[in-house]
Amino acid sequence: MTTTTRHLSYADALVEASGQCMERDSNVIMFGLGINDPKRIFGTIGKLPEQFGKDRIFDVPLSENALTGIAIGAAMLGMRTVLTHQRVDFAILSLDQIINNAAKWSYMFAGKYNCPIVIRMIIGRGWGQGPQHSQSLQALFAHIPGLKVVMPATAHDAKGLLAAAIQDNNPVIFLEHRWLHKVSGPVPEEYYEVPIGTADVSRKGKDITIVGTSYMTYEAFRAAEILSKHGFDPEVIDLRSIKPWDEKTILASVAKTGRLLVCDTGHISFGVAAEIIATVTEKAFSTLKCAPARIASPDLPVPTTPALAQYYYPRSSDIARQALVMLGVDGTPKASEIVKELQKIESSIRSDVPDLNFNGPF
Repeated sequence: MTTTTRHLSYADALVEASGQCMERDSNVIMFGLGINDPKRIFGTIGKLPEQFGKDRIFDVPLSENALTGIAIGAAMLGMRTVLTHQRVDFAILSLDQIINNAAKWSYMFAGKYNCPIVIRMIIGRGWGQGPQHSQSLQALFAHIPGLKVVMPATAHDAKGLLAAAIQDNNPVIFLEHRWLHKVSGPVPEEYYEVPIGTADVSRKGKDITIVGTSYMTYEAFRAAEILSKHGFDPEVIDLRSIKPWDEKTILASVAKTGRLLVCDTGHISFGVAAEIIATVTEKAFSTLKCAPARIASPDLPVPTTPALAQYYYPRSSDIARQALVMLGVDGTPKASEIVKELQKIESSIRSDVPDLNFNGPF
């Protein structure tokens, strides 16, 4: 079969995945707050309402808990529901439905009933969104048995993981970083799935394993590229799936490099990075050349002002600095040169937007 690949934005890849899934299966329905707003959920809905009609894709009232319950009920009756909560912060209002119903239904009835629901939640930062609209709560959902959690970083994986999530018979939390919606990359035109639970080795290397989640994969890759210019060879892994996560790929990488640095968008304590480090330490301690490390947001609410945000969020220079410590060259002239080079790149980018093409949160 011939595969046609084009460059699509992350948002357009989500539109394409949604449309193809709805074409393949008449039981797939989509709804959420903002389906019909001018930007149609940050451009991720496109012309789907015109294509499939209001019986299959529609806007809803502002009532998160009730709507999540409706989505779960529809899923248990044979539909494959895709619910969008615009912000992960809004989904907090529906935690009872997600944790006590969606996550537990199959277990409580010995697998007789499934709950094939995808709940899209959007995370992000900047633009003055502040502590109630910028949280990264993947660790909260990953802690709950019965939930799957994915965080695609590329347009290719956004399409493939959404398709896989819609076909999964379990509830899947699908987390999109707002800064990624405009990022583009090669995406096959045909329908495909990226298996949930598989990581992607974005850059092969031998000196240190750097694992990234969501947007932090790009910061990790930027750090790795500058490190490589100065004679180091980092391996970068895009985790892609938070629960289940790809232990095999990461353990194999650490066995090769002997060093592990995990970079996450969430808070540093009790987070995804902590779980990965604990597992690697338990299962591959003898392969480690130094203590693993983690880069994540501090244990503080997200600030609103860019003046504070520039100190709150870790960036590529922080990743490189920690990697240099683990490589045993911290404090050397070369280390200082690398960090300064990354800081110069960062100084040309506003701390509250990913690039000059970013056009705001709405």
